[in-house]
Amino acid sequence: MSITTYTTVLVGTDGSESSFRAVERAAAVARDADAILVLACAYRPMSAREVQDAADALGGESYKVAGSTPAEDVLRDASDRAQAVGAKKIETEAIEGDPVDALEKLVVKRKADLLVVGNRGLNSLAGRLLGSVPANISHRAACDVLIVHTTGRGAKT
Repeated sequence: MSITTYTTVLVGTDGSESSFRAVERAAAVARDADAILVLACAYRPMSAREVQDAADALGGESYKVAGSTPAEDVLRDASDRAQAVGAKKIETEAIEGDPVDALEKLVVKRKADLLVVGNRGLNSLAGRLLGSVPANISHRAACDVLIVHTTGRGAKT
């Protein structure tokens, strides 16, 4: 069996500092492998109630989303960080849905051969009871998974 280099590295980010550490690690891997780096951000659209609350907060004005979405802002910040690490081939993808489901779909869609996620959630009570993104994705992904130490002991500060 021969070991090949990665050609497409996918990393999920939610805009948190810990997820940006995973982005930086994925960017380094993509840089060193001369691979495409796909930055992904899962999101949920606002419910009708949230839209109404936003309109009410604006004095009853019709609510319109102006400018970029929060997911696009996260992806722009992640792209800046990946470029700073030296990644050259960077693509972004905002995808609606649960993070685990979204990443699982993107692995297939983008033909990723490495998925990078942070370890956030692995040691939390909620993560143990409900399942965390890194734990769930490590069981479901159809490619190699790199879980980056982004919190706690061993994490970069």
